[in-house]
Amino acid sequence: MRELAPTPIKDALRSRLPIDGICLQGWVRTRRDSKDFSFIELNDGSSLRNLQVIAKRDVLQNYADIQRLNTGASIVVTGAMVASQGKGQTWEVVAQTIEIVGGADESYPLQKKGHTPEFLREIAHLRPRSNLFGCVFRVRSWLAFAVHQFFQERGFIYVHTPIITGSDCEGAGELFRVSTIDIKNPPQKNGDIDYAQDFFARQTYLTVSGQLEAEAFACALSKVYTFGPTFRAENSNTSRHASEFWMIEPEMAFCDLAGNMDLAEEFVKYLIADAKKHCPEEMELFGKFVDKELLSRLDFVLERPFQRITYNNAIELLRKSGEEFEFPIDYGLNLQSEHERWLTEKHFKCPVTVFNFPKEIKPFYMRSNEDGKTVAAMDLLVPGIGEIVGGSQREERLHRLEENMRHHNMDPADYKWYLDLRRYGTVPHSGFGLGFERMLMFITGVSNIRDVIPFARTPGSAEF
Repeated sequence: MRELAPTPIKDALRSRLPIDGICLQGWVRTRRDSKDFSFIELNDGSSLRNLQVIAKRDVLQNYADIQRLNTGASIVVTGAMVASQGKGQTWEVVAQTIEIVGGADESYPLQKKGHTPEFLREIAHLRPRSNLFGCVFRVRSWLAFAVHQFFQERGFIYVHTPIITGSDCEGAGELFRVSTIDIKNPPQKNGDIDYAQDFFARQTYLTVSGQLEAEAFACALSKVYTFGPTFRAENSNTSRHASEFWMIEPEMAFCDLAGNMDLAEEFVKYLIADAKKHCPEEMELFGKFVDKELLSRLDFVLERPFQRITYNNAIELLRKSGEEFEFPIDYGLNLQSEHERWLTEKHFKCPVTVFNFPKEIKPFYMRSNEDGKTVAAMDLLVPGIGEIVGGSQREERLHRLEENMRHHNMDPADYKWYLDLRRYGTVPHSGFGLGFERMLMFITGVSNIRDVIPFARTPGSAEF
């Protein structure tokens, strides 16, 4: 047979006609033997489904080797794709040649049995070969594409913001330092480390957000978005927190809080609908094996408008709920995950956008409302997760922004370039951040953030 270009299994399974000559390459999921032939389930990662290969003793010169193939081995198959005689499959391939590329012995960890997510995290380099994680990461790939599609269709410009930064956007101080200073012998000045002698001649960090830089571009290009890695040195081991994760951050000039909430709600619905349309096999697996209520919950979100309430009203509802919460409920305190989930899952039974938060619990850049007590901030909460989007209208008034900085013990001189945006042609502008992994958790039903990112970075863990 002449040399054939390999066909992805996903494409082979979609064929409407038999194929006389086909080449497949992938990994053996299972092998079972009969007297004169073997059945091999082959998967190449392009699809959840396997393609069955029939290996015949009287055709294959290396049939004895084929009978020793274990789960996990890699092979290249050439042959004819014909209508399957078995149930539950349309096509199978009758092999003319099978090349064993890489063997796998019986120590291969992913044998044909159930594995817990905790075990699979320990072999994160192999878990993409499992059904569940193959599905998770195909959906992750597709949703990343959908993010760009959503914003490009709406005239947004994609901006790459710095990963190394000199500013703490959130003001929380939970930053990873970037330095080339010799920690055993750091340069000193007046008893402190002299960061003027560091690589960037100042203290620098891994970014927690590209927002401030995105604002600069929005004040020139009107509508922009970022999509990149962000880092938080928060010592949290919850199922919703990771030290390295991906954020999507649109920023819009001439946009108020209401327009910001509109876009966030539209964005969440778009991603859900897109995953359901383009990843039906994967979504079916999640609904069957991960969360049996997932698909109905996602449909519920798509079909209904999001509820909007002020922070003050949310606090009142929580106080009157009769629920016993672990964390206290009081005006001026952040809503905790248990509060957010009560609002979305028990009270409104739909996503909720909470807005107008007390200024004391929000960062310096959020626009002060006329009441002098609140800022034009919003958090979008979804069932099962809690907060998935956080955003605000930004403070566009120079004197107010300077006041906010001083109130947060920040030196306005350190943010001269940011204040320039208010000096030269200032405009009302708004934006938000959506945690990509949290969105993936919501869409897949997977309950731990460590299971929707290829190699999780969490406190005490930076393996692989």
